[in-house]
Amino acid sequence: MTPKRILYLAAIVFILGCKSKNEQVATNDSLYSAQLAYKIKPQGPPPAWAPDMKPQMQAVIERLQRYGDQPIETLGPGRARKNHSALRAASDLLKDNHIAPPVDHIDTSGQNIPANWGDIHLRFYTAKNLAKSNPVIVYFHGGGFVTSGIDGYDASARALAAKTGAIVISVGYRLAPQYMFPYAHNDAFKAYAWVLKNAATFKGDSTKIALAGEDAGGNLAINTALKAVASKTRRPVAVLAIYPFADVDMKTASYTQYADALPLSKGMMAWYYKKYLNKKFELRDPQINLVSANLKGLSPTIVITAEIDPLQSEGLRLAEKLKADSVTVYARNYDGVTHDFFGMNAVLPDANDAQLYAAGLLKHLFEQR
Repeated sequence: MTPKRILYLAAIVFILGCKSKNEQVATNDSLYSAQLAYKIKPQGPPPAWAPDMKPQMQAVIERLQRYGDQPIETLGPGRARKNHSALRAASDLLKDNHIAPPVDHIDTSGQNIPANWGDIHLRFYTAKNLAKSNPVIVYFHGGGFVTSGIDGYDASARALAAKTGAIVISVGYRLAPQYMFPYAHNDAFKAYAWVLKNAATFKGDSTKIALAGEDAGGNLAINTALKAVASKTRRPVAVLAIYPFADVDMKTASYTQYADALPLSKGMMAWYYKKYLNKKFELRDPQINLVSANLKGLSPTIVITAEIDPLQSEGLRLAEKLKADSVTVYARNYDGVTHDFFGMNAVLPDANDAQLYAAGLLKHLFEQR
């Protein structure tokens, strides 16, 4: 290590000692991601479908391709659930490069709650020293209503807990085709109602609850907030929708440009809808096609999109629809990264930036309540 590098790291250590706990988390994460920018490198040229992909993102996609999985749209649901995810590729990339993941100091616990004809599993992510009353984020994982689960999106839930200081509750809503539309939507609202009623039992503040989710989970977060408005249930403080399912038009600019993208393609999206929906006409249901819904009265909403993603256009369109319906909107698009990038802060600096952006807004909105 050069003398200049030693002095730089010593300065960072000194700065960390002068900062609050939350500021230290942000600085540690930023420094960690900056270091990885020099270590994580792709092995070949960027793919033809994304010539401007950022190097660390490309390295993740290359690692994903090395598993040799068959395309999800050619598989049955059971086999598709065994495919490796981009988030798994990011984790394995750390191991390949002998890099330890960042330490988050987050504890987890689990609990089942009753739902219609079954149970829903909740996983709680909490800081080690909780205050008497804490903000809560109810988080819905991605996977197109069919694949993945709480474990698959563990990194995102952990990051939100670490960066906001809130209790994050990841919801194990039931998956299609065993549980088809609107099961996931009903499970999501059931979980939110349970959290509202029981927040005090786990040191949560029922007046400071936000909803968050990625892809299908982003759709569920917005729908749950809309159901709260319609049923006159307490509204969430905020909604975080990360590359959400919001528009069933598969002829948009991003669907056309990134039809063959990884880790999400046009073919996969058609497969997800086919497995979750009972009939084709349900594509027109406002719960699925959010850009056709009446969004008035929705809580302040944060929309995060990725450039190299078939869902980019609909995420941008959703943000515009929210504005048109007089909803307070915070929107940010990240260039050079793909779908599912948000949970890759251990590898991808842009993911760390997106997490800090979302966490900062959520903390601000919690403080306003």
